Amino acid sequence: MFSRGRLILSNVLSCTDLMESEELSEVKEEHHVKPGEKHLSRSKTKQTFLKKRRAKKSFTCTQCGKSLSTKQSLETHMRIHTGEKPFKCDQCGKRFSNKQNLQIHLRVHTGERPYTCDQCGKSFKRKVHLDVHMKIHTGEKSYECNQCGKSFTTKGNLEIHMRIHTGEKPYACDQCKKSYSEKQTLDVHMRIHTGEKPFMCDQCEKRFSNKKYLKIHMRVHTGERPATCDQCGKSFTRKANLETHMRIHTGEKPFMCDQCEKRFSNKQHLEIHTRVHTGEKPFPCDQCGKTFVCASHLKRHLTVHTKEKPHSCSVCGKSFSRLQYLYKHQKIHTGVREYMCFECEKTFITANSLKLHQGIHTGEKPYKCSHCDTRFSRSADLKIHERIHSREKPHTSLLCKLVS
Repeated sequence: MFSRGRLILSNVLSCTDLMESEELSEVKEEHHVKPGEKHLSRSKTKQTFLKKRRAKKSFTCTQCGKSLSTKQSLETHMRIHTGEKPFKCDQCGKRFSNKQNLQIHLRVHTGERPYTCDQCGKSFKRKVHLDVHMKIHTGEKSYECNQCGKSFTTKGNLEIHMRIHTGEKPYACDQCKKSYSEKQTLDVHMRIHTGEKPFMCDQCEKRFSNKKYLKIHMRVHTGERPATCDQCGKSFTRKANLETHMRIHTGEKPFMCDQCEKRFSNKQHLEIHTRVHTGEKPFPCDQCGKTFVCASHLKRHLTVHTKEKPHSCSVCGKSFSRLQYLYKHQKIHTGVREYMCFECEKTFITANSLKLHQGIHTGEKPYKCSHCDTRFSRSADLKIHERIHSREKPHTSLLCKLVS
Protein backbone atom coordinates (compact mmCIF):
# COMPACT_ATOMS: atom_id res chain seq x y z
CA MET A 1 0.00 0.00 0.00
CA PHE A 2 2.85 2.38 0.87
CA SER A 3 4.59 1.75 -2.52
CA ARG A 4 1.32 2.62 -4.29
CA GLY A 5 1.06 5.70 -2.05
CA ARG A 6 4.59 6.78 -2.95
CA LEU A 7 3.75 6.40 -6.68
CA ILE A 8 0.66 8.61 -6.24
CA LEU A 9 2.70 11.16 -4.29
CA SER A 10 5.49 11.05 -6.90
CA ASN A 11 2.99 11.73 -9.71
CA VAL A 12 1.37 14.56 -7.73
CA LEU A 13 4.72 16.19 -7.01
CA SER A 14 5.88 15.76 -10.63
CA CYS A 15 2.73 17.60 -11.75
CA THR A 16 3.38 20.25 -9.11
CA ASP A 17 7.03 20.68 -10.17
CA LEU A 18 5.88 21.11 -13.78
CA MET A 19 3.36 23.73 -12.67
CA GLU A 20 6.12 25.49 -10.67
CA SER A 21 8.39 25.53 -13.70
CA GLU A 22 5.66 26.94 -15.94
CA GLU A 23 4.69 29.58 -13.37
CA LEU A 24 8.33 30.57 -12.84
CA SER A 25 8.69 31.07 -16.62
CA GLU A 26 5.56 33.26 -16.55
CA VAL A 27 7.07 35.38 -13.78
CA LYS A 28 10.33 35.75 -15.73
CA GLU A 29 8.38 36.83 -18.81
CA GLU A 30 6.42 39.35 -16.71
CA HIS A 31 9.69 40.80 -15.40
CA HIS A 32 11.51 40.75 -18.75
CA VAL A 33 13.78 43.83 -18.90
CA LYS A 34 12.33 46.57 -21.08
CA PRO A 35 14.39 49.50 -22.39
CA GLY A 36 15.16 51.96 -19.59
CA GLU A 37 14.14 49.51 -16.79
CA LYS A 38 16.37 48.07 -14.08
CA HIS A 39 17.10 44.35 -14.37
CA LEU A 40 15.70 42.20 -11.52
CA SER A 41 18.09 39.65 -9.99
CA ARG A 42 17.28 35.91 -10.31
CA SER A 43 16.75 35.64 -6.53
CA LYS A 44 14.24 38.52 -6.54
CA THR A 45 12.43 36.94 -9.46
CA LYS A 46 12.18 33.68 -7.53
CA GLN A 47 10.96 35.49 -4.41
CA THR A 48 8.26 37.18 -6.43
CA PHE A 49 7.27 33.79 -7.83
CA LEU A 50 7.15 32.18 -4.37
CA LYS A 51 4.92 34.95 -3.02
CA LYS A 52 2.56 34.53 -5.96
CA ARG A 53 2.57 30.76 -5.62
CA ARG A 54 1.71 30.90 -1.90
CA ALA A 55 -1.09 33.34 -2.58
CA LYS A 56 -2.51 31.00 -5.23
CA LYS A 57 -2.18 27.84 -3.00
CA SER A 58 -0.87 26.06 -6.07
CA PHE A 59 -0.26 22.66 -4.41
CA THR A 60 -3.44 20.76 -5.15
CA CYS A 61 -4.21 17.17 -4.13
CA THR A 62 -5.17 15.11 -7.18
CA GLN A 63 -7.19 12.73 -4.97
CA CYS A 64 -9.61 15.13 -3.30
CA GLY A 65 -8.87 18.54 -4.86
CA LYS A 66 -7.74 20.20 -1.62
CA SER A 67 -5.27 23.09 -2.10
CA LEU A 68 -2.27 23.54 0.17
CA SER A 69 0.26 26.37 0.49
CA THR A 70 3.50 24.32 0.54
CA LYS A 71 4.90 21.15 -0.98
CA GLN A 72 5.57 19.77 2.54
CA SER A 73 1.92 20.30 3.50
CA LEU A 74 0.86 18.39 0.39
CA GLU A 75 3.22 15.51 1.23
CA THR A 76 1.77 15.28 4.75
CA HIS A 77 -1.79 15.55 3.42
CA MET A 78 -1.25 12.73 0.90
CA ARG A 79 -0.72 10.31 3.81
CA ILE A 80 -4.47 10.55 4.49
CA HIS A 81 -5.01 8.85 1.13
CA THR A 82 -2.05 6.46 1.24
CA GLY A 83 -2.53 5.49 4.90
CA GLU A 84 1.19 5.97 5.51
CA LYS A 85 2.13 6.61 9.17
CA PRO A 86 5.94 6.88 9.33
CA PHE A 87 6.20 8.32 12.87
CA LYS A 88 6.04 5.71 15.64
CA CYS A 89 5.75 6.20 19.41
CA ASP A 90 8.61 4.34 21.16
CA GLN A 91 6.46 3.93 24.29
CA CYS A 92 3.32 2.20 22.97
CA GLY A 93 3.98 1.63 19.28
CA LYS A 94 1.13 3.87 18.05
CA ARG A 95 1.86 5.42 14.66
CA PHE A 96 1.18 8.88 13.24
CA SER A 97 1.14 10.52 9.81
CA ASN A 98 3.13 13.56 10.95
CA LYS A 99 5.78 14.39 13.54
CA GLN A 100 3.70 17.09 15.27
CA ASN A 101 0.93 14.62 16.16
CA LEU A 102 3.53 12.22 17.56
CA GLN A 103 4.99 14.98 19.76
CA ILE A 104 1.51 15.85 21.07
CA HIS A 105 0.79 12.14 21.70
CA LEU A 106 4.00 11.73 23.74
CA ARG A 107 2.48 14.02 26.36
CA VAL A 108 0.12 11.14 27.24
CA HIS A 109 3.18 9.25 28.50
CA THR A 110 5.08 12.20 29.99
CA GLY A 111 2.01 13.79 31.58
CA GLU A 112 3.09 17.16 30.16
CA ARG A 113 0.33 19.76 29.86
CA PRO A 114 2.05 22.94 28.68
CA TYR A 115 -1.06 25.05 28.04
CA THR A 116 -2.62 26.45 31.24
CA CYS A 117 -5.83 28.46 31.65
CA ASP A 118 -5.09 31.77 33.40
CA GLN A 119 -8.66 31.84 34.80
CA CYS A 120 -8.95 28.50 36.63
CA GLY A 121 -5.49 26.90 36.34
CA LYS A 122 -6.66 23.87 34.32
CA SER A 123 -3.95 22.54 31.99
CA PHE A 124 -4.10 20.97 28.54
CA LYS A 125 -1.86 18.95 26.22
CA ARG A 126 -2.81 20.99 23.14
CA LYS A 127 -3.35 24.71 22.56
CA VAL A 128 -6.53 24.07 20.56
CA HIS A 129 -8.04 22.39 23.65
CA LEU A 130 -7.15 25.43 25.78
CA ASP A 131 -8.76 27.73 23.18
CA VAL A 132 -11.99 25.70 23.32
CA HIS A 133 -11.87 25.63 27.16
CA MET A 134 -11.50 29.43 27.34
CA LYS A 135 -14.98 29.78 25.83
CA ILE A 136 -16.38 28.41 29.12
CA HIS A 137 -15.09 31.56 30.83
CA THR A 138 -16.00 33.98 28.02
CA GLY A 139 -19.40 32.38 27.46
CA GLU A 140 -18.77 32.39 23.71
CA LYS A 141 -20.94 29.94 21.75
CA SER A 142 -20.40 30.70 18.08
CA TYR A 143 -22.11 27.65 16.57
CA GLU A 144 -25.91 27.66 16.59
CA CYS A 145 -28.27 24.82 15.64
CA ASN A 146 -30.65 25.95 12.89
CA GLN A 147 -33.27 23.45 14.09
CA CYS A 148 -33.70 24.33 17.77
CA GLY A 149 -31.49 27.39 18.31
CA LYS A 150 -29.17 25.72 20.84
CA SER A 151 -25.61 27.11 20.76
CA PHE A 152 -22.23 25.36 21.10
CA THR A 153 -18.62 26.34 21.71
CA THR A 154 -17.22 24.17 18.90
CA LYS A 155 -18.29 23.12 15.42
CA GLY A 156 -17.68 19.47 16.37
CA ASN A 157 -20.17 19.66 19.25
CA LEU A 158 -22.76 21.22 16.93
CA GLU A 159 -22.25 18.41 14.39
CA ILE A 160 -22.77 15.79 17.12
CA HIS A 161 -25.87 17.64 18.35
CA MET A 162 -27.36 17.75 14.82
CA ARG A 163 -27.60 13.93 14.93
CA ILE A 164 -30.42 14.32 17.47
CA HIS A 165 -32.46 15.95 14.70
CA THR A 166 -31.28 13.71 11.85
CA GLY A 167 -31.38 10.49 13.92
CA GLU A 168 -27.95 9.60 12.55
CA LYS A 169 -25.98 7.07 14.61
CA PRO A 170 -22.83 6.33 12.61
CA TYR A 171 -20.90 4.41 15.29
CA ALA A 172 -22.09 0.79 15.55
CA CYS A 173 -20.95 -1.90 17.99
CA ASP A 174 -19.63 -4.94 16.09
CA GLN A 175 -20.69 -7.21 18.98
CA CYS A 176 -24.38 -6.36 19.45
CA LYS A 177 -25.02 -3.89 16.57
CA LYS A 178 -26.16 -1.14 18.95
CA SER A 179 -25.50 2.29 17.39
CA TYR A 180 -24.39 5.63 18.82
CA SER A 181 -24.15 9.23 17.65
CA GLU A 182 -20.67 9.70 19.20
CA LYS A 183 -17.53 7.56 18.97
CA GLN A 184 -16.74 8.28 22.62
CA THR A 185 -20.08 6.75 23.67
CA LEU A 186 -19.35 3.65 21.56
CA ASP A 187 -15.90 3.33 23.21
CA VAL A 188 -17.53 3.37 26.66
CA HIS A 189 -20.18 0.86 25.51
CA MET A 190 -17.51 -1.55 24.21
CA ARG A 191 -16.31 -1.99 27.79
CA ILE A 192 -19.53 -3.94 28.49
CA HIS A 193 -18.22 -6.60 26.09
CA THR A 194 -14.54 -6.39 27.07
CA GLY A 195 -15.23 -6.11 30.81
CA GLU A 196 -12.71 -3.28 30.99
CA LYS A 197 -13.08 -0.97 33.99
CA PRO A 198 -10.17 1.47 33.84
CA PHE A 199 -11.40 3.95 36.47
CA MET A 200 -10.73 2.92 40.07
CA CYS A 201 -11.91 4.53 43.32
CA ASP A 202 -8.89 5.35 45.51
CA GLN A 203 -11.01 4.91 48.64
CA CYS A 204 -12.47 1.42 48.21
CA GLU A 205 -10.82 0.22 44.95
CA LYS A 206 -14.18 -0.34 43.21
CA ARG A 207 -13.76 -0.05 39.43
CA PHE A 208 -15.91 1.63 36.78
CA SER A 209 -16.20 1.55 33.00
CA ASN A 210 -16.28 5.34 32.66
CA LYS A 211 -15.09 8.40 34.54
CA LYS A 212 -18.61 9.78 35.05
CA TYR A 213 -19.69 6.72 37.06
CA LEU A 214 -16.56 7.01 39.24
CA LYS A 215 -17.30 10.69 39.90
CA ILE A 216 -20.86 9.84 41.00
CA HIS A 217 -19.59 6.94 43.14
CA MET A 218 -17.11 9.22 44.96
CA ARG A 219 -20.10 10.97 46.52
CA VAL A 220 -20.67 7.83 48.62
CA HIS A 221 -17.37 8.63 50.37
CA THR A 222 -17.65 12.44 50.41
CA GLY A 223 -21.33 12.44 51.42
CA GLU A 224 -22.06 14.96 48.67
CA ARG A 225 -25.71 15.00 47.49
CA PRO A 226 -26.00 17.92 45.06
CA ALA A 227 -29.52 17.20 43.76
CA THR A 228 -32.16 18.31 46.31
CA CYS A 229 -35.96 17.93 46.15
CA ASP A 230 -37.72 21.28 46.55
CA GLN A 231 -40.83 19.53 47.94
CA CYS A 232 -39.43 17.58 50.89
CA GLY A 233 -35.74 18.50 51.04
CA LYS A 234 -34.44 14.98 50.34
CA SER A 235 -31.05 14.99 48.58
CA PHE A 236 -29.56 12.65 46.00
CA THR A 237 -26.16 11.92 44.50
CA ARG A 238 -27.55 12.00 40.94
CA LYS A 239 -29.98 14.28 39.12
CA ALA A 240 -31.61 11.20 37.52
CA ASN A 241 -32.44 9.85 41.00
CA LEU A 242 -34.04 13.17 41.92
CA GLU A 243 -36.17 13.10 38.76
CA THR A 244 -37.40 9.58 39.65
CA HIS A 245 -38.06 10.69 43.25
CA MET A 246 -40.16 13.68 42.08
CA ARG A 247 -42.73 11.20 40.74
CA ILE A 248 -43.61 10.39 44.37
CA HIS A 249 -44.89 13.97 44.70
CA THR A 250 -46.46 14.21 41.23
CA GLY A 251 -47.91 10.69 41.31
CA GLU A 252 -46.56 10.07 37.79
CA LYS A 253 -46.08 6.40 36.83
CA PRO A 254 -45.06 6.30 33.16
CA PHE A 255 -44.01 2.62 33.02
CA MET A 256 -46.82 0.07 32.65
CA CYS A 257 -46.73 -3.75 32.82
CA ASP A 258 -48.24 -5.22 29.63
CA GLN A 259 -49.36 -8.32 31.58
CA CYS A 260 -51.41 -6.81 34.41
CA GLU A 261 -51.31 -3.07 33.59
CA LYS A 262 -49.70 -2.21 36.92
CA ARG A 263 -47.78 1.05 36.65
CA PHE A 264 -44.37 2.10 38.02
CA SER A 265 -42.48 5.33 38.53
CA ASN A 266 -39.25 3.97 37.03
CA LYS A 267 -38.24 1.44 34.39
CA GLN A 268 -36.10 -0.67 36.74
CA HIS A 269 -39.06 -1.37 39.03
CA LEU A 270 -41.11 -2.47 36.02
CA GLU A 271 -38.33 -4.85 34.90
CA ILE A 272 -38.18 -6.40 38.38
CA HIS A 273 -41.99 -6.65 38.51
CA THR A 274 -42.21 -8.55 35.18
CA ARG A 275 -40.30 -11.40 36.86
CA VAL A 276 -43.45 -12.02 38.94
CA HIS A 277 -45.10 -13.09 35.67
CA THR A 278 -42.10 -14.90 34.16
CA GLY A 279 -41.09 -16.57 37.44
CA GLU A 280 -37.49 -15.54 36.81
CA LYS A 281 -35.29 -15.27 39.92
CA PRO A 282 -31.76 -14.69 38.63
CA PHE A 283 -30.07 -13.85 41.95
CA PRO A 284 -29.24 -16.98 44.03
CA CYS A 285 -27.86 -16.98 47.58
CA ASP A 286 -24.52 -18.86 47.71
CA GLN A 287 -25.21 -19.82 51.34
CA CYS A 288 -28.59 -21.54 51.11
CA GLY A 289 -29.49 -21.57 47.42
CA LYS A 290 -32.58 -19.38 47.80
CA THR A 291 -33.22 -17.24 44.71
CA PHE A 292 -34.45 -13.66 44.35
CA VAL A 293 -35.95 -11.43 41.66
CA CYS A 294 -33.46 -8.60 42.20
CA ALA A 295 -29.99 -7.98 43.63
CA SER A 296 -31.26 -5.76 46.45
CA HIS A 297 -33.48 -8.58 47.77
CA LEU A 298 -30.50 -10.95 47.75
CA LYS A 299 -28.36 -8.36 49.53
CA ARG A 300 -31.04 -7.93 52.19
CA HIS A 301 -31.34 -11.72 52.59
CA LEU A 302 -27.56 -12.20 53.06
CA THR A 303 -27.71 -10.34 56.37
CA VAL A 304 -29.70 -13.34 57.70
CA HIS A 305 -26.51 -15.39 57.33
CA THR A 306 -23.98 -12.74 58.38
CA LYS A 307 -26.12 -11.21 61.19
CA GLU A 308 -24.29 -8.01 60.30
CA LYS A 309 -25.92 -4.67 61.20
CA PRO A 310 -23.38 -2.02 60.22
CA HIS A 311 -25.74 0.98 60.07
CA SER A 312 -26.43 2.63 63.46
CA CYS A 313 -28.82 5.43 64.36
CA SER A 314 -26.92 8.42 65.78
CA VAL A 315 -29.92 9.39 67.97
CA CYS A 316 -30.89 6.12 69.71
CA GLY A 317 -28.08 3.75 68.71
CA LYS A 318 -30.35 1.15 67.08
CA SER A 319 -28.54 -0.83 64.36
CA PHE A 320 -29.75 -2.00 60.96
CA SER A 321 -28.58 -4.42 58.33
CA ARG A 322 -29.32 -2.00 55.50
CA LEU A 323 -28.82 1.74 55.05
CA GLN A 324 -32.35 1.95 53.64
CA TYR A 325 -33.77 0.64 56.94
CA LEU A 326 -31.73 3.22 58.88
CA TYR A 327 -33.06 6.08 56.70
CA LYS A 328 -36.62 4.86 57.26
CA HIS A 329 -36.02 4.58 61.02
CA GLN A 330 -34.51 8.09 61.26
CA LYS A 331 -37.81 9.58 60.09
CA ILE A 332 -39.25 8.56 63.49
CA HIS A 333 -36.84 11.07 65.05
CA THR A 334 -37.09 13.78 62.38
CA GLY A 335 -40.84 13.50 61.88
CA VAL A 336 -40.46 13.77 58.09
CA ARG A 337 -43.53 12.40 56.32
CA GLU A 338 -42.74 12.90 52.66
CA TYR A 339 -45.39 10.58 51.16
CA MET A 340 -48.83 12.19 50.77
CA CYS A 341 -52.14 10.67 49.69
CA PHE A 342 -53.69 12.78 46.91
CA GLU A 343 -57.19 11.67 47.93
CA CYS A 344 -57.26 12.77 51.56
CA GLU A 345 -53.87 14.52 51.95
CA LYS A 346 -52.82 12.21 54.78
CA THR A 347 -49.02 11.88 54.99
CA PHE A 348 -46.82 8.85 55.63
CA ILE A 349 -43.22 8.07 56.53
CA THR A 350 -42.73 5.38 53.87
CA ALA A 351 -43.96 4.75 50.33
CA ASN A 352 -45.17 1.31 51.38
CA SER A 353 -47.38 2.80 54.12
CA LEU A 354 -48.88 5.18 51.57
CA LYS A 355 -49.49 2.30 49.15
CA LEU A 356 -51.32 0.28 51.82
CA HIS A 357 -53.40 3.33 52.74
CA GLN A 358 -54.41 4.00 49.12
CA GLY A 359 -56.12 0.59 49.10
CA ILE A 360 -58.81 2.18 51.31
CA HIS A 361 -59.70 4.62 48.52
CA THR A 362 -59.31 2.23 45.59
CA GLY A 363 -60.80 -0.82 47.32
CA GLU A 364 -57.98 -2.82 45.79
CA LYS A 365 -57.27 -6.20 47.43
CA PRO A 366 -54.44 -7.76 45.42
CA TYR A 367 -53.68 -10.66 47.81
CA LYS A 368 -55.99 -13.67 47.25
CA CYS A 369 -56.24 -16.81 49.34
CA SER A 370 -55.48 -19.90 47.25
CA HIS A 371 -57.95 -21.97 49.33
CA CYS A 372 -61.13 -19.89 49.50
CA ASP A 373 -60.59 -16.88 47.19
CA THR A 374 -60.92 -14.37 50.07
CA ARG A 375 -58.95 -11.22 49.16
CA PHE A 376 -56.84 -8.88 51.30
CA SER A 377 -55.22 -5.49 50.88
CA ARG A 378 -52.05 -6.56 52.71
CA SER A 379 -49.90 -9.68 52.31
CA ALA A 380 -49.49 -9.87 56.11
CA ASP A 381 -53.29 -10.20 56.49
CA LEU A 382 -53.35 -12.97 53.89
CA LYS A 383 -50.66 -14.92 55.78
CA ILE A 384 -52.64 -14.67 59.03
CA HIS A 385 -55.80 -15.81 57.23
CA GLU A 386 -54.13 -18.83 55.59
CA ARG A 387 -53.44 -20.28 59.04
CA ILE A 388 -57.16 -21.03 59.27
CA HIS A 389 -56.72 -23.52 56.44
CA SER A 390 -53.37 -24.90 57.60
CA ARG A 391 -54.57 -24.99 61.25
CA GLU A 392 -51.19 -23.48 62.14
CA LYS A 393 -51.05 -21.83 65.55
CA PRO A 394 -47.69 -20.08 65.75
CA HIS A 395 -48.39 -18.27 69.03
CA THR A 396 -49.78 -21.09 71.19
CA SER A 397 -49.36 -20.37 74.92
CA LEU A 398 -47.81 -22.78 77.45
CA LEU A 399 -51.25 -23.10 79.14
CA CYS A 400 -52.86 -24.21 75.86
CA LYS A 401 -50.15 -26.84 75.41
CA LEU A 402 -50.75 -28.23 78.94
CA VAL A 403 -54.53 -28.38 78.39
CA SER A 404 -54.14 -30.15 75.06
